[in-house]
Amino acid sequence: MSAERLNVRDMTVMAVFAAALAVMSQISIPMPSGVPITLQTFALALIGYSLGAKRGAMAVLVYLLLGAVGVPVFANFHGGAAVFFGVTGGFLWTFWVTALFCGLKRDAGPGPAIASGLIGMILMYAVGLAQFMVLTGTGFKEALMLCVAPFIIKDLVSLVLAYGIAKTVRRRVGL
Repeated sequence: MSAERLNVRDMTVMAVFAAALAVMSQISIPMPSGVPITLQTFALALIGYSLGAKRGAMAVLVYLLLGAVGVPVFANFHGGAAVFFGVTGGFLWTFWVTALFCGLKRDAGPGPAIASGLIGMILMYAVGLAQFMVLTGTGFKEALMLCVAPFIIKDLVSLVLAYGIAKTVRRRVGL
């Protein structure tokens, strides 16, 4: 089995999607927990459903690398490696996993694709919740109410909308 090589078009499309994630990260509503409501989950799902597992995960890793080196691409124009070790860092660590899971079943139809995206989202919630609990000393129930409850409906709707929009994006862009 030979390794599939990326061409300039692939890299350009991944860069455009990484930039879209950076823009959607700035559409932000502050929350008391310190974890803002953003369009990041929508962007992650759109990236995975549009680019597939490998390219989607790579596009998100580009975004994370840009943020890690200090480019202010994270929510509220934050950047730098320290963000990964703050209350929102656990979510960031698993952004690429969410895009990967969305992309894994993108061609299997809406049910399997959205279910796979939901698994990625649950993994993101789990790691994000764990880091939040460790850093804040918050118990599981309270952390769940602060870090999951305000987001769950928006994130489920995001998965469904992103799947539908990605079908059009893939057809129009030739992905």
